[in-house]
Amino acid sequence: MNISHLRQRYQKQRAWGLTASIDLSGCDHLKIQSPRVIRSFVTDLVKSVKMKKYGPTHLKKFGEGELEGYSAMQFIETSSVVVHLDDKGGDRAFIDLFSCKFFDPYQAEQFTKKYFQAKESKLTILLRK
Repeated sequence: MNISHLRQRYQKQRAWGLTASIDLSGCDHLKIQSPRVIRSFVTDLVKSVKMKKYGPTHLKKFGEGELEGYSAMQFIETSSVVVHLDDKGGDRAFIDLFSCKFFDPYQAEQFTKKYFQAKESKLTILLRK
């Protein structure tokens, strides 16, 4: 599906919002371990989808063993961005971007894949009603 078809579905269904779930694998190991890079990513992603941050980016590394890594959460004026990074089990990243303002999820996926230099990406789009 392309962006114009998605926009038409969004408008026809009178969607309340849009969720883009982006799964990345084979990310640059150093990038997903760097608090500075992660904070910059959140700020740059929000700008790239033409949204506005609301408050600070929350960032914390937690978990144990194979389930350890950074997670970040950023409120935006139209909802939120949530990031989970797995630097122990395969250099993966899981990003959820939700907004009640329409945005281009394909562009967000490409931006995210390039930012973390991921080898693979998968995008799941949900129209919220």
